[in-house]
Amino acid sequence: MNWILLIIAGLFEVGFAACLGKAKETSGQAAIFWMVGFFVCLSISMFLLYKVTQSLPIGTAYAVWTGIGAVGTVLVGIFIFKEPATFWRIFFLSTLIGSIVGLKFVSSH
Repeated sequence: MNWILLIIAGLFEVGFAACLGKAKETSGQAAIFWMVGFFVCLSISMFLLYKVTQSLPIGTAYAVWTGIGAVGTVLVGIFIFKEPATFWRIFFLSTLIGSIVGLKFVSSH
């Protein structure tokens, strides 16, 4: 169950990064809406990370959380914000995914 919560926490990290990107593109009421989304996603993500670190090793949990956030944010950048999907970006994204999966398998919990 903690691994599922950790994945959800990582997805909310992607959410707060995406909200920041959208807030940057807008102004006025729309920017305020995206900033509220940022703070909601941030709060949920941090709370879930806190909960899972009560039973998973902090180093593993934090690395997986940031890894999910990084991978997800790069994918949001590519698909939503039209950032380039170069060979090297995809290559290093793949190595990051492999590292996240590896940490899950070598974790003692």
